[in-house]
Amino acid sequence: MRYVLSLIFLLVCMQSNAQSGVFPSQVWHKGQIVTVNGQVYQGQVKYDLDNNLVQLQTNSINTFGASNVSQFEIFDEQYGGVRTFYTLPFPLNGDYDTPVFFEILTEGDNIVLLCREYVVADSRGMGMWGGMPMNPMWGPQMGGAYKLAFNYYFIKDGKIIRYSQKKRELLEVLGDRSDEVELFMRKNRLSHDKRGDLLRITAYYNQIR
Repeated sequence: MRYVLSLIFLLVCMQSNAQSGVFPSQVWHKGQIVTVNGQVYQGQVKYDLDNNLVQLQTNSINTFGASNVSQFEIFDEQYGGVRTFYTLPFPLNGDYDTPVFFEILTEGDNIVLLCREYVVADSRGMGMWGGMPMNPMWGPQMGGAYKLAFNYYFIKDGKIIRYSQKKRELLEVLGDRSDEVELFMRKNRLSHDKRGDLLRITAYYNQIR
């Protein structure tokens, strides 16, 4: 439970930092990269989930694609949290599996919660620059017109399930304990589409399962 609470605190800080115009993917973090052949590289790490690339800065900058990386992790000094990403096969943009980076939010013996972050235009803060596209590897745009958003996925029974953030779909994924989970959500006023709440729901399911 302490691990889950620490993650929730980290996620709140990430959202606050994103709203200020600086996104986690735009800065270098202390971290390490583990390649598919087991080689471990340590240094400053920056990631690009849009293109499934991760960069390592030591004496020079080297770029790795997801097909060459088994996992990487970063330490957010500002927030004091370790974030871990794994490469998993998934048909992200088509019908065929390709190597894709997923961040592990919480895991247990029965289900794992994953996510992929991305940057979207925030209509609440859109000014004259609101319609301009932004890649997380570029610098922040003017006016704070962008925000961090997330796609969520579950691993259950060895299969990656894309979660569309609908309550009915969540209860279907947690079907064998859906009544207990729904009661837990109501009792604790948890939402089916909020990142910190999903952490608590997934941890609770693994506890009772």
